[in-house]
Amino acid sequence: GRGRRGYSSAAAAEFLHRSIVPTMHYQKSLPRLPVPKLEDTIMRYLNAQKPLLNDDQFRKTEELAHAFEKGIGKELHEQLVAQDNQNKHTSYITGPWFDMYLKAREPVVLNFNAFMSFNPDPKPEYNDQLTRATNMTVSAIRFMKTFRAGYLEPEVFHLNPEKSDTELFKKIIRFVPSSVSWFGAYMVNAYPLDMSQYFRLFNSTRVPKLEKDELYTDEKAKHLLVLRNGNFYVFDVIDRDGNMLKPSEIQAHLKYILSDNSPAPAFPLGYLSSENRDTWASLRKNLLDNGNEEALRKVDSALFCLSLDDFPIKDFMHLSHTMLHGDGANRWYDKSFNLIITKDGTAGINFEHSWGDGVAVLRFQNEVFKDSTKSPAISPQSQPASVDSSKAVQKLDFKLNDALKAGITKAKQKFDATVESLSVNMIQFREGGKELLKQKKVSPDAVAQLAFQMAFLRQYNQTVATYESCSTAAFKHGRTETIRPASVHTKRCSEAFVKELSKHSTEELQKLIVECSKYHGRLTKEAAMGQGFDRHLFGLRYLALSKGLALPDFYQDQAYARLNHNIISTSTLVSPAVELGGFGPVVSDGFGLGYQVHDDWIGCNVSSYPTRNGEEFLQCIYKSLEDIFNVLKGKKIGS
Repeated sequence: GRGRRGYSSAAAAEFLHRSIVPTMHYQKSLPRLPVPKLEDTIMRYLNAQKPLLNDDQFRKTEELAHAFEKGIGKELHEQLVAQDNQNKHTSYITGPWFDMYLKAREPVVLNFNAFMSFNPDPKPEYNDQLTRATNMTVSAIRFMKTFRAGYLEPEVFHLNPEKSDTELFKKIIRFVPSSVSWFGAYMVNAYPLDMSQYFRLFNSTRVPKLEKDELYTDEKAKHLLVLRNGNFYVFDVIDRDGNMLKPSEIQAHLKYILSDNSPAPAFPLGYLSSENRDTWASLRKNLLDNGNEEALRKVDSALFCLSLDDFPIKDFMHLSHTMLHGDGANRWYDKSFNLIITKDGTAGINFEHSWGDGVAVLRFQNEVFKDSTKSPAISPQSQPASVDSSKAVQKLDFKLNDALKAGITKAKQKFDATVESLSVNMIQFREGGKELLKQKKVSPDAVAQLAFQMAFLRQYNQTVATYESCSTAAFKHGRTETIRPASVHTKRCSEAFVKELSKHSTEELQKLIVECSKYHGRLTKEAAMGQGFDRHLFGLRYLALSKGLALPDFYQDQAYARLNHNIISTSTLVSPAVELGGFGPVVSDGFGLGYQVHDDWIGCNVSSYPTRNGEEFLQCIYKSLEDIFNVLKGKKIGS
């Protein structure tokens, strides 16, 4: 191929790396996601309900739960297990979970899409918008090519990296057949993770349809979609032999787009992807009937969407708003992801959530960050290739009738109003982190979650439904399971700190923290092993409805509804590539709380609507963390 011409590293430059072990080597032999025992699920469910209910309410919920366990629940459970045994290629949650996301009619932006922002390039001059956009685009294409060629290192969770993350182990395991390779890794305490979601990172979009959306993927498409100033541009980044366009040519095309002074469209199409899904489905049909089929196909099938914003980032709050929703005109929220790069080279990813979970996006982000900073394709001094970009780059032109113009105007009004009502706030707690907590033998995640419970109690004087997501990617087609951080232990401990400090010695308070840590550790381990209760109950409910049965009384309990109205929705990730991650509240009176526990500090950012005060919540979290850390250090604290 042409890759060899001129310089020998050309072919190498097409890939991130070449794994000795093929990417999908473990996929066949991954263990299946277990369906928990019904009695375990009911017990775990009641444990999660206990701190949220008074004695009378709890007794009623307990009765409904046990009746369900002995009656209709038992039948549904048996059917679910039988169905699961007949579908060994997948997991019991896959169908229902895709369905839940794709049937949801709320706009994807703020309700489902999440963001993660990249750390800046350590070399300041590489944070120039054109340089970084070129380097990240090239690294993203390299990721795609590496993945599709089977050269991407399999995703493995190493409990004992000295033994398993070694060249020797890789050289041996690659000769172990796929059907049993998982056991070989398991023997050295390594857990290969499911990678079935990865193919949907590229050339993919969520297409709005009435009642239920569809995921569309076209791996043959070779072009990139670039948005700037609300205008849509496409150009090919892969040639007909499957080779990547030269980085200097990609740079030239991006430079051409960045210097195009076409005015912003009067009716920016991007807003449509922020609409209610049924509304958007109808408008999309209108777009197709109005002669935009080819342009829309270009949007849907593009490798990914690169959004170039014309302003620099002012501060962390501005960063969150930009990456979580932006201005609505310069995003296509339905794409599997938007890679967003602002005027000052700040970069982030906004991703649609139905096709996959944070783990797949995070792996992509880590690889792109590492590759674009350690082996950048171009330098700030690089000259763009002298190519005719006006021929190579196509600006998409959409034909709009009055109904479409009205639809876009209305979408913009709704979008602006929603964004206007959203607050984003953040704090950094600099008085300690993972290191100190581990030294004190408590779980860092448990302490963060305890601080959230304590803070909400201090602010609102109550304990409410709380959600923490946990990946179940250790299983074939695993998605996520819920950890329920609000427990009788966190409630007891929070009340001791917030309401009755004078009654407890420092030792007693330490004991209460350790209790919370142990219990949270147990819940986390259970969730990661597929032994939570939320997905199981969700699967049973889905089965009942799909069989046309009346919804069992158990699910009509107000307490069930309240537990699933997650006022505190939390998610955490820590990575050398990511500066910040976040998402919108999942209910109108809730908090969306992204957090990171680093070695010596803890970061939290929170989103909320007007019924809740996020800034005050964060101040309460700060105070709670301070109190917990002081108690662990053996200091006496004042209220």
